[in-house]
Amino acid sequence: MIRLLTQEFAAGEGAAPDKKRTIFVVGDKKQSIYSFQGADPDGFDHMQDHFSGALGAIGQKLNALPMEHSFRSSPAILSLVDRVFSGERARGLDRSVFHRAFKGEMPGRVDLWPLVAKSEDAPDHDWHEPVDTVSEEHHDLRLARMIAEEIKRIIADERLPVELENSGTFARRRINEGDFLILVQRRSALFSALIRTCKTAGLEVAGADRLKIGEELAVQDILSLLKFLALPEDDLSLAEALKSPIFGWSEQELFTLAAKRPQGTYLWQALRDAPEMRPDTSEIINDLRRSSDYLRPFDLIARILNRHMGRQNLIARLGDEIEDGIDALMAQALIYERAEVPSLTGFLVWMEGDEAEVKRQPDSAGKRLRVMTVHGSKGLEAPIVILPDTADRRAHRGGHILAEGEIPVWRMAKDQTPASIVPAAAYGEERLALEKRRLLYVAMTRAEKWLIVAGAGEAKSEEGWYGAVSEGMAGVGAVPFETPAGEGLRYALGDWSGLPDAEIRRSSVLEVARINLGPIGDLSPRKSSISPSDLGGAKILSGASEGEDSEKALAAGTVLHKLLEILPAIPDHQRETAAQRICDGMSEAKVAGDVPALIESALALVRDPSLAGIFSEDSLCEVAFSAHLPTLGEAPVFGTIDRLIVGPDDVLVIDYKSNRSVPDGPESIPEGVLRQLGAYAAAMAQIYPDLPIRTAVLWTEGRRFMEVAPHLVSAALGRAAVS
Repeated sequence: MIRLLTQEFAAGEGAAPDKKRTIFVVGDKKQSIYSFQGADPDGFDHMQDHFSGALGAIGQKLNALPMEHSFRSSPAILSLVDRVFSGERARGLDRSVFHRAFKGEMPGRVDLWPLVAKSEDAPDHDWHEPVDTVSEEHHDLRLARMIAEEIKRIIADERLPVELENSGTFARRRINEGDFLILVQRRSALFSALIRTCKTAGLEVAGADRLKIGEELAVQDILSLLKFLALPEDDLSLAEALKSPIFGWSEQELFTLAAKRPQGTYLWQALRDAPEMRPDTSEIINDLRRSSDYLRPFDLIARILNRHMGRQNLIARLGDEIEDGIDALMAQALIYERAEVPSLTGFLVWMEGDEAEVKRQPDSAGKRLRVMTVHGSKGLEAPIVILPDTADRRAHRGGHILAEGEIPVWRMAKDQTPASIVPAAAYGEERLALEKRRLLYVAMTRAEKWLIVAGAGEAKSEEGWYGAVSEGMAGVGAVPFETPAGEGLRYALGDWSGLPDAEIRRSSVLEVARINLGPIGDLSPRKSSISPSDLGGAKILSGASEGEDSEKALAAGTVLHKLLEILPAIPDHQRETAAQRICDGMSEAKVAGDVPALIESALALVRDPSLAGIFSEDSLCEVAFSAHLPTLGEAPVFGTIDRLIVGPDDVLVIDYKSNRSVPDGPESIPEGVLRQLGAYAAAMAQIYPDLPIRTAVLWTEGRRFMEVAPHLVSAALGRAAVS
């Protein structure tokens, strides 16, 4: 495609002789690691030769400018990279692998740990454990624990060099989890073990860079429970859910329930007829079965995880790392509900038909440790990089190769491969070996100041990463060094431990303004925001007194608003208990004073038949909004509407007021309340321009619902602008 688009560039005079066209290409063969996406490092050379010849034919020149400077890594790391990729190992990379460190004085170090010896086959374990259970003494798990403990030690005891304001001098700073990047070759057992052990050690971990939701154990347990709720006759799914950490049944309990049921009885019926066996399970199952017909998938999953402590039980059994999968499942439920008509069966079919995979943005981890594959780290960097997956491994060679004429041929065992495709097979093997070298190059050059190389298993292959780094360390003169895995090697350049601690100077606001924005006189004032409740005007009737101090009244109103927000969604027989729990968790309740009276008032409002439409499922509570209202000037308006009902014919805005003195009618409503309603109405008119906006006040004292005419609130809003 590029050749066709640019063929006129070398056509002599061309169609536009007055225009001089150029082509600018950036490429780096050393980082061509995506063969599964069609990347071909040789293609870069072919195209470079093509343009060089084509431009030479018309008397022009292709300027090749190699970039030797590295703006990331310290000289210690770059020296090792040059040594590793020298001689035969330089083949497959750029014509020259020589590097120059832009920060030539930056201290750096490389540590090579000895390999963690391969563990022998684990002895036979208990029959009830899964057959693929990995022993805690497996070499991968032992290495993962060593790395987690070493990271903790480094954070506690070590410091990193940092340049002081481009001065060429260096100091030290503290280290946090965000300084670490752990890179593996593939998402194997070691990958999961690293995330798990680091979280267990109390480190802040960003989690896996890619997550296949359907393969997570916690997600499978939740989906099994959902499958049963969608089809109660699915005995297998119910059995899986009962044995899962959500319910925690033992093998014996499940056998007793299943084996002793009458012939032809489904498992859920047996559970229903024996509630005394596990009353807690029966209560949860009954609640979920009642709810599954009308709750959306997201709400149903949230009910399992939160109300019935499913999340807590899953984490207790499977570890903190399963939270990523659970959160991803809930996110998928929201995506499904936006795209389809929500139904439990539809969601389950959607999940089975789509192998959902979540990909994190690797540069947004903040101060959290990142664990990812080398392929995912392209373009990233970190002060400290750990390579734990350097031992020999069986390469995945794919299912087919390309023979002469680009004909796809299926790969076979060596002794069964026809002679006609042996050259193609050998060429394919060579390409894989060269790409594996480039992958190691990318992994090593992600490090800025400290590179740690480790491995678990064996390192006998000439193309293995561990052997290549070992030869390089010997070539640069690394010295023996004690590591968590035993005696290893360290290669360091520059003073590291003797640097002074960096002093973080905190500039004053005045200095920052001068540095970033020029003289103080040039600063333009920032626009302040406006709250609808602060538009002026009285909030109580003229001559009336609320009979209590303002702080106590404000606290009582906050508690009452929270009760009216939550209680309508709770079944009536549970509301009193829920109301008490809500008040127990609010600090405002202690200031408000008479909590039982507030609870009684909230329950009376929610249970009032005449107010049922206000607290229906179709209404929205605590609706936050922002708007620009020209009537009030240029400042933005931020507010929260207590209750909002969006119908097919109009929009109703409801504001709660807990005043002791209630006006006789809309015309007597205090000015400040009218202005507040006017701001709400104006904002909603921008969001719903085709619907009439209605406003009303729900006076909690006496449970009076009072709708206000549009001209009253709009006139009040106009007076707010004038004042």
